[in-house]
Amino acid sequence: MSRPFVNWSGSLAFTPFGYAEPADENEVRELVLRARESGDTLRPVGSGHSSSPLVRTDGTLVSLHRMAGVIDKAGDRATVRGGSRLRELGAGLYDAGLAMDNLGDVDYQSIAGATATGTHGTGLGFGSLCTQVSEVRLVAGTGEVLDVSATSNSDLLPAARLSLGVLGVVTQLTLDLQPRYDLRRRAWCAPVEWTLDHLADLQHTNRNMDFYWYPRSDLTQIRTMNRADGASGPSSTTPRSDGWYEPRELEVGPTHRTIPQNRELRFEEIEYMLPSEAFPACFAEVRRRILSRHRRTVGWRVLVRSIAADDIWLSNAYGRPTTTIACLQNASLPYEEYFRDMEAVFRQYGGRPHWGKKHWLTADDLRPLFPRWDDFQAARCRLDPDGVFLTPDLARLLEGT
Repeated sequence: MSRPFVNWSGSLAFTPFGYAEPADENEVRELVLRARESGDTLRPVGSGHSSSPLVRTDGTLVSLHRMAGVIDKAGDRATVRGGSRLRELGAGLYDAGLAMDNLGDVDYQSIAGATATGTHGTGLGFGSLCTQVSEVRLVAGTGEVLDVSATSNSDLLPAARLSLGVLGVVTQLTLDLQPRYDLRRRAWCAPVEWTLDHLADLQHTNRNMDFYWYPRSDLTQIRTMNRADGASGPSSTTPRSDGWYEPRELEVGPTHRTIPQNRELRFEEIEYMLPSEAFPACFAEVRRRILSRHRRTVGWRVLVRSIAADDIWLSNAYGRPTTTIACLQNASLPYEEYFRDMEAVFRQYGGRPHWGKKHWLTADDLRPLFPRWDDFQAARCRLDPDGVFLTPDLARLLEGT
């Protein structure tokens, strides 16, 4: 049975040939085997928050929303179903005395979708959400059910933790967690020059730190989060009171409530992950271009965050400490000219695009950016030799065709 699909921002709309909501792993396996035999394409979909066409298909769209919840917990680990939404998962883990190390800015996504696209938060000591994944269970394109971990199919773990949904349908993930804790969120505004001058200190003296730059006012809003029990230490960099807004304590509470923010207004977004050493020059050029070319039409902010380096093959932070720049635009306004201009700057400074957001790169552009690109492609061919999960959009992204 088919139904139209529209993503969160409204920029991606299509009607797949079929739509499936399996209730368990056996039903997922039946879908995969049937698709392989018939030559159909399957695309797993989470909440639809991504604005890139990763899930667009004229085959069958597979939602795992019926496969949600915590399966098991042991110590500081929990095994969860792939369709679990981050919002409900955070509350369930907290009730069990556990919490994720970090979260992204929104919590609409499913855990499988968020990790498959490299969703991330901010903080020098934290990788993207997929770095918290220690085990993956998936139904490969052959119909085989695989457990991937440090002790089982370990050679596939760097591919399976961030897979774009092209290795198989992820039915379960095991997460490395920690005992639950509360965070204290603060925010204040400051001139952009002050923020940039103090950025390194702000990043190193706060557990989580990011900032928005507002092109219309040329001011920033600085946001920090630290453990309420003081374990992460207070910030040593505080604003003066010479006409700036005083720091405001916005909230104290569990991570799943303090880190994600409600987003009622829909927006489009392009985000690139930059080598941290390239950030100052890149941001200076982004700011120059926006002020000189786009300020009249850009009413939304620019978000800057940080991610720790990791060793996951398709991770945008692979092998390097990373600083991200995200440009947002109201979903009702034109975005392509603005985003393409920003993409040209990001590419000039060695940026890698966020997999779930707007970009115009194909395999020929991407291969040089990811040192283990060919290893991931070998894993994909091994787990999905018949292209059950490969659509024309993904072929352009992964194969360049």
